[in-house]
Amino acid sequence: MAKIRPFQAWMPRADLAEQVAALPYDVYSRAEAREKVQGDQLSFLRIDRPETQFEEDCDMYAPRIYEKADEMLKQMEHDGILVQDEKPLFYIYELTMDGRTQTGLVAGSSVDDYLTGVVKKHEQTRRDKEEDRVRHVDGCSAQTGPIFLAYRANPKVKEILEQAKQQTPYCSFTPEDGVYNCIWKITDEDMIRQLTELFEEMEYTYIADGHHRAASAVRVSQMRRAARENYTGEEEFNFFLSVLFADEELKIMDYNRVLKSRNGLGAEELLDKLKEVFRIEPVKGENCRPSQKGEMGFYQDHQWYRLQVKEEYCKQDPVNSLDVAYLQREVLTPVFGIKDPKTDGRIDFVGGIRGLQELERRCDQDCVCAFAMYPTAIEELFAVADADLLMPPKSTWFEPKLRSGLFIHEIER
Repeated sequence: MAKIRPFQAWMPRADLAEQVAALPYDVYSRAEAREKVQGDQLSFLRIDRPETQFEEDCDMYAPRIYEKADEMLKQMEHDGILVQDEKPLFYIYELTMDGRTQTGLVAGSSVDDYLTGVVKKHEQTRRDKEEDRVRHVDGCSAQTGPIFLAYRANPKVKEILEQAKQQTPYCSFTPEDGVYNCIWKITDEDMIRQLTELFEEMEYTYIADGHHRAASAVRVSQMRRAARENYTGEEEFNFFLSVLFADEELKIMDYNRVLKSRNGLGAEELLDKLKEVFRIEPVKGENCRPSQKGEMGFYQDHQWYRLQVKEEYCKQDPVNSLDVAYLQREVLTPVFGIKDPKTDGRIDFVGGIRGLQELERRCDQDCVCAFAMYPTAIEELFAVADADLLMPPKSTWFEPKLRSGLFIHEIER
């Protein structure tokens, strides 16, 4: 049973929503975040990345950094830039990109569901990245970036959301990246009750994106539970900010790999190694975008190749059957010597939103070869999570990204 509940969101004033909304904090490098907020007094990225308000060489994990985030958040509330609803509501957050629309239900999801496995995970978190968001959530006493959850499509939920969308939206805007954002408030108590009950009938929800934000919210909840003698379980810190999307509406893009060295091999030697585990065909033309599972593109020395996995090296379990797992198992570890792609500086990852030309650019700039992947399917993600297993790092890239600053969940005043 998935437990969700309405909450009193702090939201940007409708006429300021586009100026406040910001892409997730972790899509920017430190330098990019600083440049993005330069001279901008409304972007929520200032709060999500408060180190941008200090000298460039500051310790971005110092207590004063998180104190500044809380100060700026409270100032936006005081100035009326952010306003809070008078009673708990559900919200609808719809995004349209390249003609494809996905409709999310904004709600508080249960921390206990995360702890008991009702909220399924597929990615291992890094403690250092977790610690940063723990300090941020605890310092602001609010969750500012939503966790992207998926669920198996339910026609009754869809019907209610479509009905709620017949009302006038709270706000809508299209920022410079061309993604249309639209928000509605669900104020009808009967709709809220029905949605709550429908999710109670669902066995699981799944983290699509935001594993570190979810883990951090849970850790802060546990800290606050431990500090309270009269803890009831109904406090706001027992729920985390989430946007829940039906699986049938979601799109996962490719998540590609670029390598900074051939591990001592020449270009022809590397091709010979790849021929042991792939059928290889040179490709004429601009690039080689994989067209199906089991197919990859390989690029080096201004030449693309189509790689087809060999069946004798394939595995059948939910994790090892993934293309990204095949590449890691049969190539990255034995050929490149990369055992832990999360920490090895010889590999980097390029989200599919940047296009295959970015792989070519990187190979001209600071890398020597690249692998273009076929996107992991949402069904594969569910299968891994249902088996309580973990995907290799950087297996999925979801688009469009959910904006921060549109919904703030205050966990304690």
